Amino acid sequence: MIQRLAIGMATFCLAWAAQAQAIVVASTTSTEQSGLFGHILPLFKQASGIDVKVVALGTGQAIDMARRGDADVLFVHDKVAEEKFVADGFSARRQEVMYNDFVLVGPKADPATTKGKDIVAALKKVAAANAPFISRGDKSGTHAAELRFWRMTEREGGKGRGYKECGCGMGPALNIAASSGAYVLTDRGTWLNFRNRADLTVLVEGDHRLFNQYGVMLVSAARHPHVKTAAGQKFVDWVVGSAGQAAIASYKINGEPVFFPNAKP
Repeated sequence: MIQRLAIGMATFCLAWAAQAQAIVVASTTSTEQSGLFGHILPLFKQASGIDVKVVALGTGQAIDMARRGDADVLFVHDKVAEEKFVADGFSARRQEVMYNDFVLVGPKADPATTKGKDIVAALKKVAAANAPFISRGDKSGTHAAELRFWRMTEREGGKGRGYKECGCGMGPALNIAASSGAYVLTDRGTWLNFRNRADLTVLVEGDHRLFNQYGVMLVSAARHPHVKTAAGQKFVDWVVGSAGQAAIASYKINGEPVFFPNAKP
């Protein structure tokens, strides 16, 4: 009896220890759908012994999840919203991790004649032509960027009759655009990993306004005492440190870098 109890206690302790060495990261669909986490997380596990469960949502939803204390770490790409998250006391510090860029993709025939470097001019043409445009409409970082660009058009006629919100992630939005011959704003990482392109191609890129920065934050234990601070901090330190930055830089699709590490020492 005593022996069985001892075995049971030992099993419980091992299970508890394994659970303690697992963290939840609330992140964007772009980091997941680009394949980045599939590349870097095994390297982090090897270095730390810590398992990471990624919950991939639109940035707005990911931030809400972290605000509720349902995640240990937040890893997203909407700087304004991230700084508010810190200012509101949900994290002590935001650290920059990496960047890539947004691109406007659309049908190769480009009926709205958008091709070029100017994203604002391109959206004006999409609206004027009433061309089909798929918006994520999900309060993600990509959606927030898209809305910023639309505001810059200052177009009285709005976004045109072809504008549709899908309320979905980047992958599904690209699928809808591919099947309907629509324009869509996407992060380059998800685009590079997207296979169902049909007639879509990159039409607008290179505008400095398309810069896409990612940040990482440890959720505050002062707000949520159950947060796994030690393990979460190890992940943050790793991803902004030399090993994590090298892992990010080494991730490529068809030889093309997907993200560019730029954490500050």
